[in-house]
Amino acid sequence: MAIAQPLLNPIKKLMNFLLTITNFHSTLSVNISAKAGVLLSEEARGRSASSFAMCEDVKSLCKQGRLKEALGMLPFLDCCGIIPDSYTYASILHACLRMKSLPETKLVHAHIILIGFNPDPFLETKLLNTYTNCRNLADAHRVLEGMPERDVVSWTAMIAAYAQDGDGKEALKVFKQMQRAGCEPDHFTFASVLPAFAELGILRLGREVHEDIIRRGFKFNVFVDSALVDMYDKCGSLEDARKVFDRMSERNVVSWNAMVTGYAQNGHLDEAMELFREMPERNVVSWTALIAGFSGRGHDREALMLFSEMQQSGVLPNHFSFSSVLSACANIAALGYGKQVHEDIIRSGFRSDVCVGNALIDMYAKCGSIVNAHEVFNEIPERNVVSWNAMIVGYAYNGYVDEALKLFKNMPEQDLVSWNAMIAGYERNGRFDEALKLYQQMKPMCLKPNFATFASVIPACAGLAALHEGKEVHEDVVRNGLQDDVCLRSTLIDMYAKCGSIADARSVFDKMPKQDVVSWTAMIMGYATHGCGKEAVCLFEEMLHSGMKPDHVTFIGVLSACCHAGLLDDGWRYFHSMSRDYNITPGVEHYCCMVDLLGRAGCLDEANNLIQKMPIKSNAILWGSLLGACKTHNNIKLGEWVAERLIESEPQNAAHYVQLSNIYAAAGRWDDVEMVRRVMKDKRLKKMPGQSWIEIDKVVYAFGVGDKSHPQLQEIYAMLERLSGQIKEAGYVPDTEFVLHDIEEEQKEHILSHHSEKLAIAFGLINTSNGTSIRVVKNLRICCDCHSFVKFISKIVERVILVRDANRFHHFKDGQCSCGDYW
Repeated sequence: MAIAQPLLNPIKKLMNFLLTITNFHSTLSVNISAKAGVLLSEEARGRSASSFAMCEDVKSLCKQGRLKEALGMLPFLDCCGIIPDSYTYASILHACLRMKSLPETKLVHAHIILIGFNPDPFLETKLLNTYTNCRNLADAHRVLEGMPERDVVSWTAMIAAYAQDGDGKEALKVFKQMQRAGCEPDHFTFASVLPAFAELGILRLGREVHEDIIRRGFKFNVFVDSALVDMYDKCGSLEDARKVFDRMSERNVVSWNAMVTGYAQNGHLDEAMELFREMPERNVVSWTALIAGFSGRGHDREALMLFSEMQQSGVLPNHFSFSSVLSACANIAALGYGKQVHEDIIRSGFRSDVCVGNALIDMYAKCGSIVNAHEVFNEIPERNVVSWNAMIVGYAYNGYVDEALKLFKNMPEQDLVSWNAMIAGYERNGRFDEALKLYQQMKPMCLKPNFATFASVIPACAGLAALHEGKEVHEDVVRNGLQDDVCLRSTLIDMYAKCGSIADARSVFDKMPKQDVVSWTAMIMGYATHGCGKEAVCLFEEMLHSGMKPDHVTFIGVLSACCHAGLLDDGWRYFHSMSRDYNITPGVEHYCCMVDLLGRAGCLDEANNLIQKMPIKSNAILWGSLLGACKTHNNIKLGEWVAERLIESEPQNAAHYVQLSNIYAAAGRWDDVEMVRRVMKDKRLKKMPGQSWIEIDKVVYAFGVGDKSHPQLQEIYAMLERLSGQIKEAGYVPDTEFVLHDIEEEQKEHILSHHSEKLAIAFGLINTSNGTSIRVVKNLRICCDCHSFVKFISKIVERVILVRDANRFHHFKDGQCSCGDYW
């Protein structure tokens, strides 16, 4: 009997709907339709027998993993007028669950709705579980909300799904809905919801649930107790975690791993190792927790040893193990060991794992092997945004900022980490202006800046001494709710100090609810760079009085302050206090401060003896400081001797030759000056050109020595000529001592008049109103003539002029400088 057209059309319509979703071949559609026609013509064979057999066929196909064929039976059953039972649907959903097939799960759900089947709680829970296993929590939640009868199994499944997905807030929300609905939680519910408290760090609520667990008699359940240990660990309450662990009547490897992980992640490495050695059974999770804990706390070599021990014990690493050990390799630049791990990864079949690939990129980049990093990047079959970000960071970390930018622009998707990586790359490589421009481009992108963003943008403002931009960024910090972050506040103190506003720096410092050693140090350093030696020393003493212990960086700050202010006795006192009172061994930076302090005070022999007798190896910075002092005090003999050692150790550093030339020039030994110049020419060495920057109306302008490119060139030089005449009348005499040419005085004066800071100051005077402070940044130390020039200018034009050179800030006002001519 032919199928009646009114019946055939709806069947074909539903069948085509199903086949389209599952992407079946058209031939299958013809076969099913034909089979449906034959069976419908043979109704007399008995519906009940065929219904049972056909449903059993569907179940059999599902057990064999032939999911699409099982789904293809649904329109066939419809044609026969057979409605599948809950167990048939559950079999198909179980196959979807095993294969994590979301489209097919939705297809089954649609079929249930289309035929008007009224599922029982068993089938609804199965559907919910299948959605959660396919990571479609939105549809799973809709199924839960649509269930007329929700039991503990369905509630727990939804809670567990949210917790496993890292959405602790939703997990807790469902748990509270369950309680309001009057459904009693069981031990599986508690084991599922406790990770949500752990993720959110809500210790108080976690303890309340713990009390509920005890009241309900679940306190000796191994699954619940293991979850409690994990919750207390992640909330930082190791004492509570250990109490739960110690009273457990039964422990499994999960319990042991939870406690070991808690100790390791919270930095209690000795306790973690002791417990690890006591474990009756260790698996890859146990080893990985310990490796990650040691690496995360800076014990990277121990992490590598543990990884080797794990392999020797026969435990095979997983992707977490490989990622952890690669992080340790990256931290200590252990390229050789990292390459061995890479070979293990290939042998273990993790080569295509994206997480492992990302860790390899990071390891190779931090070890300076950017070529290997890029090879790994190209080999990852399915790169995610982390892969792209790791490669961008790698390029920027190794100085290839332009290559990083190309990759950034080619990314299929850019997230906040991508922008942060690129901004940090610019800042790290001294391209501060580009860092700020990129930050401005990011702001309209609806991406909320975070700590990492500001940790790069604020130093970029400091690098340019861009006070206006710095204040705007400070406002952005407040708008984004990060104003109480101690690290960012310390960075802001440093930024304001480097932008010349020591008052703003102090304001940020004073408004901190609680200062840490970093913020104290930043403020002391700020005073030091501004030549406020007495203020720095007073603040250091105030820090000691507050009970805060200084670290080695703090001592660099206070010794630097003594150096800039000429406080020789205080400098010696603090230097000796380091080892005597705080058990801090002076490093090369501290010796450098003392050599500089002695050199500025004219104690050149004492400075030389300090270098010769110091217990650590000297470096070029120390000798360079002494050489500068030799130039200042015209000690040619010692200067020649020091210069020889510097040139021997760093023959390609042009600064050492320039310093020696300065010494010869000051003594009028022009033949020796010419000899040094010839050596530099033969070695193709060039003196770093002087550059100065000034910010006006949110724009930073750069000037070089004798700059001829600026559009206001004629106005700038006219202003300089007019100012030179005025200050000469006031007593200014050009200091031509260190002009490295044996030429007439008039020519020397002409060379001096074109120094970059003078051009920047003249430009600032032209383009700002009377009374406005002028702020200039210079990449080299300000010369004696420019220093004298700016002192006179500040008095003539009645302006405050701030110049930040390579060493410190100079505040010029009313013909005086804050350094007291001691720099």
